[in-house]
Amino acid sequence: MHLNHVSIFHSQKMIKTIVLSMAVATAAVVTGCASKPQVSGGASYAHAPNYYTVRSGDTLSRIANRYGMNYLDIAALNDIAPPYRIYVNQSLRLKGSAAQRTTSTQAMAQTAPIQRQSVNLPTQRPVTPPTQTVIPPTQRPVVPVVPVNPSSSTLASGLRWVKPSNGAIIQTFNLASNVKGTRYGGNVGDPVFAAANGQVVYAADGLKEYGNLVLVKHVDGYITAYAHNSKMLVKSGDNVTAGQKIAEMGSSGASRVMLEFQVRLDGKPVNPTTVLPN
Repeated sequence: MHLNHVSIFHSQKMIKTIVLSMAVATAAVVTGCASKPQVSGGASYAHAPNYYTVRSGDTLSRIANRYGMNYLDIAALNDIAPPYRIYVNQSLRLKGSAAQRTTSTQAMAQTAPIQRQSVNLPTQRPVTPPTQTVIPPTQRPVVPVVPVNPSSSTLASGLRWVKPSNGAIIQTFNLASNVKGTRYGGNVGDPVFAAANGQVVYAADGLKEYGNLVLVKHVDGYITAYAHNSKMLVKSGDNVTAGQKIAEMGSSGASRVMLEFQVRLDGKPVNPTTVLPN
């Protein structure tokens, strides 16, 4: 009887060990499945956030593969045109609908330098050199309508510039302080003017640090940026003239009401005072 009791005790101990091992193995399998959600086709993807900040080595394709998305969908959501360049620290929208966007292209577009784009700009009348024939007194030349903001300057290329805001300057261009343009103060709803003739290439809120952002492309490689607007009055593809009201001042993407005005030449920020009238 004593031997039978010992045998039964060892048998029960073995059964408990086997059951416990099976439970641990089952738990390991379940945990593995939970840590990597499966999608159709057997691939494993991370959960896509609303916004993604670009890191070194990222491409649209790599980001799309990471979250089980199509890189063309990400490009459409963020208004990124071929060849689909992205930049370190750029904020990309991963969720939403491209149909909800006001345009279909980076811009600043992007905190990195604005890239030149091939856009057909509206035909501009060349400035008449002093050596050309003077119009006889009997003829009245056609005088263009003076914009709301009349103060202007003209570069040698003939591009006429006006101030984008009537507000007081609160910060000036200073790359060392990461101020890539001129910042104007004012009140919500104050007018924001196009600084020169050109075409709108971006009008959206895809860059959180710039809020509602408008980009206008001009001749000779110039692009101007108007950030933190409360309201945008133009859309991508619109032709604008110097002095035209294109937005209203606000505080989107900023801690106070202001207009951040930037000028880019061949993708590099330049001091707006080099082109704007005094």
